[in-house]
Parts: sequence; C-alpha cells; structure tokens
Amino acid sequence: MAYFQDEDTYQRLRDLLGQVDQTCGTQSNYLYYLATAASFFSDIVRQLGTAGLTSQEDGKWRRVIVEKPFGRDLESARTLNQNISQVLAENQIYRIDHYLGKETVQNILVFRFGNGIFEHIWNHHYIDHVQITVAETVGVENRGGFYEGVGALRDMVQNHMFQLLATIAMEPPVSFEADAVRDEKSKLFKAIQPLSAEAVLSQTVRGQYGAGSIDDRTLPAYRSESRIAADSSTETYAALKLTIDNWRWANVPFYLRTGKRLPKRVTEIAIQFKPVPSLLFRDTPIDSLTPNFLIIRIQPSEGIHLHFGAKIPGPRVIMSGVEMDFCYTNHFGTNRSTGYETLLYDCAIGDATLFQRSDNVELGWSVVTPILDVWSALPSRGFPNYAAGTWGPIAADTLLARDGRQWRQIK
Repeated sequence: MAYFQDEDTYQRLRDLLGQVDQTCGTQSNYLYYLATAASFFSDIVRQLGTAGLTSQEDGKWRRVIVEKPFGRDLESARTLNQNISQVLAENQIYRIDHYLGKETVQNILVFRFGNGIFEHIWNHHYIDHVQITVAETVGVENRGGFYEGVGALRDMVQNHMFQLLATIAMEPPVSFEADAVRDEKSKLFKAIQPLSAEAVLSQTVRGQYGAGSIDDRTLPAYRSESRIAADSSTETYAALKLTIDNWRWANVPFYLRTGKRLPKRVTEIAIQFKPVPSLLFRDTPIDSLTPNFLIIRIQPSEGIHLHFGAKIPGPRVIMSGVEMDFCYTNHFGTNRSTGYETLLYDCAIGDATLFQRSDNVELGWSVVTPILDVWSALPSRGFPNYAAGTWGPIAADTLLARDGRQWRQIK
C-alpha cells in the first residue's frame, strides 16, 4: 500500500507522538506494533528510521513488535532480518508469537527446572517419544487469500510448534534472562537433524481437508472455501518426525502434527515414557502395561496431566489407566488470556525473553525450508485426503505405525 511508503504519513505520526508526549508525559518512549502484511515490514521500519522515530537518545526507548509470518523460507527470513537490522538494533526488535505468552508455555520452564522430580528423567533413558499436537476445528474462515500462499507448515510449524518444541527440549539456561533462554533455543534448533529429500518423503505428511462434518455441522472441502483455487495444492494439515542430535534426546523421536477441520480444538505436548519390564506381571491377566504419559495442555483448558496405571480394586491384579490432573483455572482461578497481554507488557518493560531472536527465526526456517522445497517440487496428487472432522490423513497414522507407535487419542 502506498500509505506505508508515504513519507508524509510518518511525519504526521511524528507530530502526533510529540503531542502525546506533551499531554500524557510519555517521555518519548514509543512502541510500534506492525500487524500488517509481512511484505510491508521492511518499508515501515525504514520509513520510521528516516523520520527519526527509531533513534534511542537520552534514555528514551523505541521498540517494534513484528507479527508473524517472519519470512516465507530461510532466504526471505534472512533478507527481512538484514533489512530491519539496518535500522533497528536487535534489542529493539520483538518478533511476537502469542503462544509464548500463554501461562502453560511459560510454566514449562518452571515445571522442568524448578521441580527436582522431573528434570533427571527428562532424557532418552526414560522418555520413549514426544508428541506435539496443534489441532483446530475451524477452516480457513475468511482468510482464504492469505492461507493459499502459506499453508499449515508455514502458518503453524515454523513458529508456534517449534517454540513449543524448543521450550520442552532445550537445555537448562544459566538464568531466565532473555539471551540466556534464547541461546539454549538456538542450540536446540541447531541440534535438529536436517531432513534430506529422501527423509522428507518418509518423515513428513501433508494433507488437505475434504467435505465432512463436526458436531453434526456439514462442512465444505477446502477447495470449496471462499478465495481458494479449485485445484489448490495448499496443505491444511502437516505432520513430521524430527530427531534431535544431542546426548539428551538421542534416539527419541519428536512427532508434530497440526491441521484445520480436526475433531477438537486442542494444543498439547504429550511425553510418553518408556515401559517398565513386565516380568512381574507374567502370572496375571495383564497383557500389556499402560504407557505413562505426561501431558501439558496449552489450550483450551491450560493444565498438566499425568497418566499412569493403577490396580482396579478386587482380588485379581487388573490395571486401568488413571490421571492426576492439574488445571490452572481450577487451582488459581485466573482469567484466561490470549497471551498477547503478557507479551505486550513484556515489550513495554523491555523483557525479550518470550520473543524470538533473529537466529532463532533463521534456524527454524533452516529445518522447514527443505520440506517446503520437496513439497513444491512434488505437488501432492491425492488432495483432499482427509475428511473434515477426522484426525487427518491415514499417512499420518502410518508415520508413527512404522515406528511401532501411534498418536495419542485425544478425547
């Protein structure tokens, strides 16, 4: 839009902010929020700099929040970082991801590192695998024009899901200061084993929803939605298997899945622990032991659940799965937030802990870009391959079945 490139726009903004300084005593401290199309980020930041609206002098601070998507691939993310860094210092740039403002996500660090009973089992000796699920019941709604050029992998995996992955898998930081936490996230992203073209074909799955139903509501196929091409190859579902090449997570697969028009709206991290020897139960009716799961629920009900086996009362040794359940709302009685409230406050006080640093962004794209390249070179011919209201394409189940595992059944 020409509006964002018009120098007079920024001069008027400068005059307006000067008036606000005088009437409200804001002391020339400015926070800019760029909730625009990503294609305008560089132009807006450049124009703010030219108008003198980003310079920090005499104790004043000037900060810029940038919404996702931060680039479309590794090359575009690098270019965007370079363009913005010509005007702003890294400590002025706040790349926002509202998932990181949610209480449960923040609590993962406290849960892991503030409790003596968890961290010593947080490794390949005790954990079998990790599942991260971000499921949505909605379709593209009125965002068809945007979503056609993005897809599930760019929209959810590279940002939201990778931040959850980094938080659950990173090494302990030396402190909770911003760079200490983000240093460990960068190390984690560097340790993710890159996917070759062959690995992309065997360790990733993409899908697109067809017609179906949720809660007795008949729903159209993605290709029938507004502003969607009739032969669209954009994925509305993505699943992948990643491995982290470090001591802590050796041979522990991380399975990620996200999709639209799935049966439930839920975001969770499920950690399945390795089974114990079953010799003790050889003379009982128990054929197999219940897997132990630790489930960190991000939404809609934030909480932590521990699933384990217990004996059913009676004369025989028969086991059943039970849960210990902690719900934030029930315990603390706090009102739910979107996460933005926390992040905006953190930006105002200059705490960048929950915001992505430039290297975090680029390292995330370095994992995703090879997948995008293969998917672009080999367009899917099987779309749509799952019905709205189901848990995704059959190939996603096969992805885990090849390893003798299955997706956790979410109720």
